[in-house]
Amino acid sequence: MPSRPDTIVAPATAAGAAALAVVRISGPDAARLDRELFPAPASPRTARHADFHDRDGRLVDDVVATFHPGPRSYSGEDLLEISCHGSPFIVQKILEDLLARGCRAAGPGEFTQRAFLNGRLDLSQAEAVMDLIHARSERALVAAQQQLRGALGRTMNQLTDRLLGVLARVEAYIDFPDEDLPTEDRSALQTALEAIWRDTDRLLATQHYGEMLRHGIKTVIVGAPNAGKSSLLNRLVGRERAIVSPEPGTTRDFIEEQIVIGPHSLRLIDTAGLNPAPGTIEKLGIEKSLERVAEADLILLVIEAGQPVPAFPRSLLERLVPGRCVVIVNKVDQAPPPSEIVFANNLPVVQASALTGLGFDQMVAQVTALADAFQVPDLEDSIAINARHADALVRAKTGLRDALAKLAGAAPSELLASDLRGTLDAYGDIVGKVDNERMLDQLFATFCIGK
Repeated sequence: MPSRPDTIVAPATAAGAAALAVVRISGPDAARLDRELFPAPASPRTARHADFHDRDGRLVDDVVATFHPGPRSYSGEDLLEISCHGSPFIVQKILEDLLARGCRAAGPGEFTQRAFLNGRLDLSQAEAVMDLIHARSERALVAAQQQLRGALGRTMNQLTDRLLGVLARVEAYIDFPDEDLPTEDRSALQTALEAIWRDTDRLLATQHYGEMLRHGIKTVIVGAPNAGKSSLLNRLVGRERAIVSPEPGTTRDFIEEQIVIGPHSLRLIDTAGLNPAPGTIEKLGIEKSLERVAEADLILLVIEAGQPVPAFPRSLLERLVPGRCVVIVNKVDQAPPPSEIVFANNLPVVQASALTGLGFDQMVAQVTALADAFQVPDLEDSIAINARHADALVRAKTGLRDALAKLAGAAPSELLASDLRGTLDAYGDIVGKVDNERMLDQLFATFCIGK
């Protein structure tokens, strides 16, 4: 970003025809453009109805304009928002006129990047803006809102303050060796660092849950051929997504769909039937099925009512653990379920019919309960970190581990302090206490134009 930023402009609403569209302007010329385009005086942050005329005096549209003076604006700069009719042609005419008046087209995420650089958001909050935009479920929405309101930033500030307290005690003995200080209590330092290490590790454990929130809980439908897996997928998706046929082995490859069950988003994957005597092509499909099972967060194991429980591969049986699997006895409208499911000890079993929908409320309740358990317990806020945060926390844990090893080995305090400073730097990377323009440009490039 230049030392004196120019004035940027972009549509803040999605492309395409709509009832309304919003054009956003941010930068030092926003106030001048507000006065130039809409001469009638108005109070800050007050919407007013006005006509938008281009530089040649031609009427483009009647609009609603709102001026937000900096620093109390989204970007931290003077910001003007113009709401017009949602015709792409009108939006384009307004953009062309504003560009002719001296604005520059904004890059992806540039408004939010300016908000970060101007101290309106920390980096974790800026990332939460995109999580909020792309939230696919109630739980993802809650987590994004919590992060946007500073939940992760507050947690990191608490960890940082605690670590600074330890570092201050260590450096006191380095900087003032001749002062009349009490004897250094290394056991107290160890206790404090171990507590910080545990809390850092607990925060790091939310990464996988964060991936589930952002991309969906990977849920694999698996079972023998003709057990009704594709019918189950179609029932959950609400349309004929997969081919259903009485002929076994219809599905040769996996099919993936995104759905919402309760407050959770699921990446639902229908797989090839686990035939104990497959043909060449079917065998390849089964191999892919078992690969998807190995990566699954949840497994929906489908068994056909009226048939004996099949002999499944060991690699599948090892994945059928409590908290990760629901057994669905399908086609109970056609035949009674098996009297005993020997390998499903302690697993929830639902009797259902993909054809009629019988038992689906119970199945949804079971899946929701299992998905609820993925959230890391005992965290005050609904925090779910992303891969960038996880990388920083891994580096922080490494610094803490090295510091604890030096404490145990009675290493000099100077070496201990160096590890602690490295951990502080890693914590700072999460909320954006960094001076790395290239990293920031790359991060904000993933945002949409106008945000």
